[in-house]
Amino acid sequence: MEFEKELKPESELKPLPDPDKLGFGIHFTDHMFIMDYQEGKGWHSPRIVPYQNFSLDPASVVFHYGQAIFEGLKAYKGKDGRIRLFRPRENTKRLNRSAWRMCIPQMDEELVLKAIKEIVKVDSRWVPDQHGTSLYIRPFIIATEAFLGVRPSKEYIFSIILSPVGAYYAEGFNPVKIFVTEKYVRAAKGGVGEAKTAGNYAASLMASEEAKELGFTQVLWLDAAERKYIEEVGTMNIFFLLDDTLVTPALSGSILPGITRDSVIHLAKDWGIKVEERPISINEVMEKAESGQLKECFGSGTAAVISPVGSLYYKGKSYMVNGGKTGELAQRLFDEITGIQYGEKEDKYGWIEFVE
Repeated sequence: MEFEKELKPESELKPLPDPDKLGFGIHFTDHMFIMDYQEGKGWHSPRIVPYQNFSLDPASVVFHYGQAIFEGLKAYKGKDGRIRLFRPRENTKRLNRSAWRMCIPQMDEELVLKAIKEIVKVDSRWVPDQHGTSLYIRPFIIATEAFLGVRPSKEYIFSIILSPVGAYYAEGFNPVKIFVTEKYVRAAKGGVGEAKTAGNYAASLMASEEAKELGFTQVLWLDAAERKYIEEVGTMNIFFLLDDTLVTPALSGSILPGITRDSVIHLAKDWGIKVEERPISINEVMEKAESGQLKECFGSGTAAVISPVGSLYYKGKSYMVNGGKTGELAQRLFDEITGIQYGEKEDKYGWIEFVE
Protein backbone atom coordinates (compact mmCIF):
# COMPACT_ATOMS: atom_id res chain seq x y z
CA MET A 1 0.00 0.00 0.00
CA GLU A 2 1.52 3.30 -1.12
CA PHE A 3 1.33 6.47 0.96
CA GLU A 4 0.11 9.77 -0.43
CA LYS A 5 2.27 12.71 0.60
CA GLU A 6 1.34 16.35 1.02
CA LEU A 7 4.51 18.02 2.21
CA LYS A 8 5.04 21.58 3.35
CA PRO A 9 7.15 23.82 1.11
CA GLU A 10 10.54 24.51 2.64
CA SER A 11 9.62 28.13 3.29
CA GLU A 12 6.81 27.06 5.64
CA LEU A 13 8.80 24.59 7.77
CA LYS A 14 8.94 25.35 11.49
CA PRO A 15 12.19 26.49 13.12
CA LEU A 16 13.83 23.72 15.12
CA PRO A 17 13.72 24.10 18.92
CA ASP A 18 16.83 24.63 21.03
CA PRO A 19 18.26 21.12 21.60
CA ASP A 20 19.20 22.12 25.15
CA LYS A 21 15.58 23.04 26.03
CA LEU A 22 13.54 20.25 24.48
CA GLY A 23 11.70 18.98 27.54
CA PHE A 24 9.35 16.08 26.77
CA GLY A 25 6.39 16.16 24.39
CA ILE A 26 6.32 19.94 24.01
CA HIS A 27 7.42 20.47 20.40
CA PHE A 28 5.90 18.77 17.35
CA THR A 29 7.30 18.28 13.87
CA ASP A 30 6.07 19.56 10.52
CA HIS A 31 4.16 16.47 9.39
CA MET A 32 2.02 13.58 10.62
CA PHE A 33 0.78 10.24 9.32
CA ILE A 34 -2.95 9.51 9.08
CA MET A 35 -4.95 6.45 8.04
CA ASP A 36 -8.69 5.81 8.27
CA TYR A 37 -10.86 2.79 9.04
CA GLN A 38 -14.47 2.12 8.09
CA GLU A 39 -16.33 -1.10 8.73
CA GLY A 40 -16.65 -3.00 5.45
CA LYS A 41 -13.79 -1.06 3.88
CA GLY A 42 -11.02 -1.72 6.36
CA TRP A 43 -7.95 0.47 6.88
CA HIS A 44 -7.47 2.80 3.94
CA SER A 45 -6.06 6.10 2.65
CA PRO A 46 -2.62 6.14 4.31
CA ARG A 47 -1.08 9.58 3.93
CA ILE A 48 1.54 11.96 5.25
CA VAL A 49 0.25 15.50 5.64
CA PRO A 50 1.25 18.73 7.42
CA TYR A 51 0.75 18.56 11.20
CA GLN A 52 -2.85 19.64 11.75
CA ASN A 53 -5.95 19.37 13.92
CA PHE A 54 -8.52 16.61 13.58
CA SER A 55 -12.14 17.51 12.92
CA LEU A 56 -14.34 15.17 14.98
CA ASP A 57 -18.04 14.98 15.67
CA PRO A 58 -18.88 15.75 19.33
CA ALA A 59 -20.52 12.32 19.50
CA SER A 60 -17.32 10.50 18.46
CA VAL A 61 -16.98 7.32 20.50
CA VAL A 62 -13.51 8.23 21.79
CA PHE A 63 -14.92 11.17 23.75
CA HIS A 64 -17.55 9.12 25.53
CA TYR A 65 -16.32 5.54 25.88
CA GLY A 66 -12.55 5.92 25.72
CA GLN A 67 -11.68 3.70 22.77
CA ALA A 68 -8.14 4.97 22.39
CA ILE A 69 -4.76 3.23 22.35
CA PHE A 70 -1.22 4.38 21.70
CA GLU A 71 2.42 3.39 21.51
CA GLY A 72 5.68 5.15 22.28
CA LEU A 73 9.10 4.61 20.76
CA LYS A 74 12.06 6.73 19.74
CA ALA A 75 14.36 7.49 16.83
CA TYR A 76 18.03 8.09 17.69
CA LYS A 77 20.75 9.75 15.64
CA GLY A 78 24.20 8.26 16.12
CA LYS A 79 27.58 9.91 15.58
CA ASP A 80 27.56 8.36 12.11
CA GLY A 81 24.46 10.39 11.25
CA ARG A 82 22.28 7.29 10.79
CA ILE A 83 18.83 7.23 12.37
CA ARG A 84 17.98 4.16 14.45
CA LEU A 85 14.78 2.71 15.87
CA PHE A 86 14.96 0.46 18.95
CA ARG A 87 12.90 -2.75 18.70
CA PRO A 88 10.07 -1.11 16.69
CA ARG A 89 8.50 -4.45 15.76
CA GLU A 90 7.74 -5.04 19.43
CA ASN A 91 5.80 -1.78 19.43
CA THR A 92 3.75 -2.78 16.39
CA LYS A 93 2.95 -6.13 18.01
CA ARG A 94 1.92 -4.45 21.26
CA LEU A 95 -0.23 -1.95 19.37
CA ASN A 96 -2.24 -4.85 17.96
CA ARG A 97 -2.50 -6.53 21.38
CA SER A 98 -3.90 -3.31 22.80
CA ALA A 99 -6.23 -2.99 19.81
CA TRP A 100 -7.56 -6.50 20.39
CA ARG A 101 -8.27 -5.77 24.06
CA MET A 102 -10.06 -2.51 23.23
CA CYS A 103 -12.10 -4.01 20.35
CA ILE A 104 -10.24 -1.96 17.73
CA PRO A 105 -9.56 -3.51 14.29
CA GLN A 106 -6.14 -5.09 13.87
CA MET A 107 -3.53 -3.41 11.69
CA ASP A 108 -0.94 -4.81 9.29
CA GLU A 109 2.20 -4.62 11.44
CA GLU A 110 4.52 -4.27 8.45
CA LEU A 111 2.44 -1.33 7.22
CA VAL A 112 2.65 0.32 10.66
CA LEU A 113 6.42 -0.13 10.69
CA LYS A 114 6.65 1.28 7.17
CA ALA A 115 4.56 4.28 8.24
CA ILE A 116 6.82 4.90 11.25
CA LYS A 117 9.96 4.80 9.13
CA GLU A 118 8.46 6.97 6.40
CA ILE A 119 7.21 9.77 8.67
CA VAL A 120 10.55 9.82 10.53
CA LYS A 121 12.34 10.00 7.18
CA VAL A 122 10.13 12.90 6.03
CA ASP A 123 10.82 14.84 9.25
CA SER A 124 14.39 13.58 9.73
CA ARG A 125 15.76 17.09 10.31
CA TRP A 126 13.89 17.01 13.63
CA VAL A 127 15.92 14.08 15.00
CA PRO A 128 18.29 15.81 17.46
CA ASP A 129 21.90 14.64 17.47
CA GLN A 130 22.94 15.39 21.05
CA HIS A 131 23.42 12.35 23.29
CA GLY A 132 20.41 11.98 25.57
CA THR A 133 18.03 13.49 23.04
CA SER A 134 15.83 11.66 20.54
CA LEU A 135 12.72 11.93 18.40
CA TYR A 136 9.74 10.53 20.29
CA ILE A 137 7.28 8.66 18.06
CA ARG A 138 3.64 8.44 19.12
CA PRO A 139 1.42 6.09 17.05
CA PHE A 140 -2.20 6.08 18.25
CA ILE A 141 -5.72 4.99 17.29
CA ILE A 142 -8.96 6.72 18.27
CA ALA A 143 -12.60 5.76 17.68
CA THR A 144 -14.35 8.39 15.56
CA GLU A 145 -17.84 7.12 14.77
CA ALA A 146 -20.59 9.53 15.88
CA PHE A 147 -22.68 7.18 18.02
CA LEU A 148 -23.79 7.23 21.66
CA GLY A 149 -24.74 3.58 22.05
CA VAL A 150 -22.27 1.46 23.98
CA ARG A 151 -20.50 -0.77 21.45
CA PRO A 152 -17.23 -0.69 19.53
CA SER A 153 -16.92 2.07 16.98
CA LYS A 154 -17.19 1.28 13.27
CA GLU A 155 -14.80 4.09 12.32
CA TYR A 156 -11.26 4.92 13.50
CA ILE A 157 -8.25 7.12 12.81
CA PHE A 158 -4.70 5.80 13.08
CA SER A 159 -2.10 8.53 13.30
CA ILE A 160 1.59 9.02 14.08
CA ILE A 161 2.97 12.27 15.45
CA LEU A 162 6.59 13.10 16.32
CA SER A 163 8.21 15.18 19.04
CA PRO A 164 11.92 15.91 19.66
CA VAL A 165 12.63 15.23 23.35
CA GLY A 166 15.25 15.49 26.04
CA ALA A 167 15.15 13.85 29.49
CA TYR A 168 11.72 12.67 30.67
CA TYR A 169 12.35 13.51 34.33
CA ALA A 170 13.75 16.82 35.54
CA GLU A 171 16.21 14.78 37.63
CA GLY A 172 17.66 13.30 34.41
CA PHE A 173 19.49 10.08 35.29
CA ASN A 174 19.64 10.93 38.99
CA PRO A 175 17.68 8.80 41.48
CA VAL A 176 14.01 9.65 41.94
CA LYS A 177 11.82 9.50 45.05
CA ILE A 178 8.84 7.13 44.86
CA PHE A 179 5.58 7.24 46.82
CA VAL A 180 3.84 3.89 47.43
CA THR A 181 0.07 4.39 47.28
CA GLU A 182 -2.48 2.21 49.02
CA LYS A 183 -5.32 4.63 48.40
CA TYR A 184 -5.58 4.26 44.62
CA VAL A 185 -5.05 1.42 42.14
CA ARG A 186 -4.02 1.60 38.50
CA ALA A 187 -5.59 -1.60 37.16
CA ALA A 188 -7.07 -4.96 38.15
CA LYS A 189 -6.57 -8.42 36.71
CA GLY A 190 -9.13 -9.01 34.00
CA GLY A 191 -9.21 -5.29 33.24
CA VAL A 192 -7.22 -3.35 30.66
CA GLY A 193 -3.98 -2.85 32.60
CA GLU A 194 -1.90 -4.75 30.06
CA ALA A 195 -3.23 -2.61 27.19
CA LYS A 196 -1.64 0.74 26.38
CA THR A 197 -4.94 2.54 26.48
CA ALA A 198 -5.68 6.15 27.38
CA GLY A 199 -7.94 5.37 30.34
CA ASN A 200 -5.13 3.68 32.27
CA TYR A 201 -3.22 6.94 32.28
CA ALA A 202 -6.26 9.02 33.22
CA ALA A 203 -6.78 6.67 36.18
CA SER A 204 -3.21 7.30 37.34
CA LEU A 205 -3.34 11.10 37.42
CA MET A 206 -4.86 11.68 40.87
CA ALA A 207 -2.29 9.57 42.70
CA SER A 208 0.54 11.13 40.67
CA GLU A 209 -0.63 14.66 41.48
CA GLU A 210 -0.93 13.90 45.18
CA ALA A 211 2.55 12.34 45.19
CA LYS A 212 4.05 15.38 43.47
CA GLU A 213 2.43 17.70 46.03
CA LEU A 214 4.30 15.73 48.69
CA GLY A 215 7.60 16.08 46.82
CA PHE A 216 7.76 12.69 45.11
CA THR A 217 8.53 12.03 41.45
CA GLN A 218 6.29 9.03 40.84
CA VAL A 219 3.84 6.55 42.33
CA LEU A 220 4.43 2.86 42.96
CA TRP A 221 1.21 0.92 42.34
CA LEU A 222 0.07 -2.11 44.33
CA ASP A 223 -2.38 -4.77 43.19
CA ALA A 224 -6.09 -3.94 43.23
CA ALA A 225 -7.26 -6.98 45.21
CA GLU A 226 -5.05 -6.92 48.30
CA ARG A 227 -2.95 -3.73 48.04
CA LYS A 228 -0.06 -6.06 48.75
CA TYR A 229 1.80 -6.99 45.59
CA ILE A 230 3.87 -4.52 43.58
CA GLU A 231 2.82 -3.83 40.00
CA GLU A 232 4.42 -0.81 38.25
CA VAL A 233 5.84 2.59 39.03
CA GLY A 234 4.20 5.49 37.20
CA THR A 235 4.98 5.18 33.52
CA MET A 236 7.52 2.40 34.01
CA ASN A 237 8.02 -1.22 34.98
CA ILE A 238 9.95 -1.75 38.21
CA PHE A 239 13.00 -3.85 39.20
CA PHE A 240 14.56 -4.69 42.56
CA LEU A 241 18.07 -6.08 43.08
CA LEU A 242 17.66 -8.28 46.15
CA ASP A 243 21.15 -9.45 47.12
CA ASP A 244 22.38 -10.87 43.77
CA THR A 245 18.93 -11.55 42.24
CA LEU A 246 17.09 -9.12 39.98
CA VAL A 247 13.35 -9.35 40.69
CA THR A 248 10.47 -7.81 38.74
CA PRO A 249 6.72 -8.39 39.04
CA ALA A 250 5.46 -11.12 36.72
CA LEU A 251 3.17 -10.09 33.86
CA SER A 252 -0.20 -11.00 35.31
CA GLY A 253 -2.69 -9.21 33.09
CA SER A 254 -2.66 -5.89 34.96
CA ILE A 255 0.91 -4.85 34.11
CA LEU A 256 2.03 -3.31 30.83
CA PRO A 257 4.52 -5.62 29.06
CA GLY A 258 7.29 -3.07 28.63
CA ILE A 259 9.75 -3.39 25.77
CA THR A 260 12.54 -1.85 27.86
CA ARG A 261 11.56 -4.28 30.63
CA ASP A 262 12.09 -7.18 28.25
CA SER A 263 15.42 -5.69 27.14
CA VAL A 264 16.61 -5.42 30.76
CA ILE A 265 15.73 -9.07 31.40
CA HIS A 266 17.58 -10.17 28.24
CA LEU A 267 20.71 -8.23 29.16
CA ALA A 268 20.76 -9.24 32.82
CA LYS A 269 20.46 -12.93 31.97
CA ASP A 270 23.23 -12.63 29.39
CA TRP A 271 25.45 -11.04 32.03
CA GLY A 272 24.91 -14.03 34.32
CA ILE A 273 22.59 -12.25 36.73
CA LYS A 274 19.80 -14.34 38.22
CA VAL A 275 16.43 -12.91 37.17
CA GLU A 276 13.07 -13.71 38.72
CA GLU A 277 9.70 -12.67 37.31
CA ARG A 278 7.34 -13.32 40.20
CA PRO A 279 4.85 -11.75 42.57
CA ILE A 280 6.72 -9.54 45.02
CA SER A 281 5.03 -7.93 47.99
CA ILE A 282 5.68 -4.43 49.25
CA ASN A 283 6.37 -5.92 52.70
CA GLU A 284 9.13 -8.11 51.26
CA VAL A 285 10.76 -5.08 49.63
CA MET A 286 10.54 -2.99 52.81
CA GLU A 287 12.00 -5.82 54.89
CA LYS A 288 14.85 -6.24 52.42
CA ALA A 289 15.43 -2.49 52.47
CA GLU A 290 15.71 -2.48 56.27
CA SER A 291 18.03 -5.51 56.30
CA GLY A 292 20.29 -4.09 53.60
CA GLN A 293 19.42 -6.82 51.09
CA LEU A 294 17.71 -4.33 48.74
CA LYS A 295 20.80 -3.30 46.80
CA GLU A 296 19.12 -1.35 43.98
CA CYS A 297 15.74 -0.33 42.63
CA PHE A 298 15.02 1.18 39.22
CA GLY A 299 12.26 1.70 36.70
CA SER A 300 12.44 0.91 33.00
CA GLY A 301 10.53 2.44 30.11
CA THR A 302 10.84 4.05 26.68
CA ALA A 303 10.71 7.61 27.98
CA ALA A 304 13.42 7.45 30.66
CA VAL A 305 15.09 4.13 29.61
CA ILE A 306 16.36 3.37 33.14
CA SER A 307 15.33 5.52 36.11
CA PRO A 308 17.17 4.73 39.37
CA VAL A 309 15.11 4.97 42.56
CA GLY A 310 16.79 6.61 45.53
CA SER A 311 14.03 6.15 48.09
CA LEU A 312 10.64 4.51 48.64
CA TYR A 313 8.04 6.10 50.92
CA TYR A 314 5.51 3.69 52.43
CA LYS A 315 3.09 4.13 55.35
CA GLY A 316 4.74 7.28 56.62
CA LYS A 317 8.28 5.98 56.45
CA SER A 318 11.02 6.59 53.89
CA TYR A 319 13.31 3.72 52.91
CA MET A 320 16.62 4.70 51.36
CA VAL A 321 17.93 2.60 48.46
CA ASN A 322 21.69 2.33 47.88
CA GLY A 323 22.28 5.45 49.94
CA GLY A 324 20.10 7.43 47.57
CA LYS A 325 22.64 6.95 44.78
CA THR A 326 22.47 5.38 41.34
CA GLY A 327 23.36 1.70 41.53
CA GLU A 328 26.04 -0.05 39.52
CA LEU A 329 23.56 -2.32 37.70
CA ALA A 330 21.18 0.52 36.82
CA GLN A 331 24.09 2.49 35.41
CA ARG A 332 25.38 -0.49 33.43
CA LEU A 333 21.93 -1.20 31.95
CA PHE A 334 21.42 2.45 31.05
CA ASP A 335 24.82 2.65 29.37
CA GLU A 336 24.28 -0.60 27.47
CA ILE A 337 20.77 0.16 26.20
CA THR A 338 21.50 3.76 25.23
CA GLY A 339 24.79 2.64 23.70
CA ILE A 340 22.89 0.25 21.43
CA GLN A 341 20.28 2.90 20.66
CA TYR A 342 22.88 5.44 19.55
CA GLY A 343 25.05 2.93 17.68
CA GLU A 344 27.91 3.15 20.18
CA LYS A 345 27.69 -0.48 21.29
CA GLU A 346 27.31 -3.71 19.37
CA ASP A 347 23.71 -4.70 18.60
CA LYS A 348 24.07 -8.41 19.37
CA TYR A 349 20.34 -9.00 19.51
CA GLY A 350 19.20 -7.43 16.24
CA TRP A 351 17.21 -4.80 18.14
CA ILE A 352 18.05 -1.87 15.84
CA GLU A 353 16.32 -0.96 12.57
CA PHE A 354 17.50 1.94 10.43
CA VAL A 355 15.51 4.72 8.82
CA GLU A 356 17.01 5.18 5.37
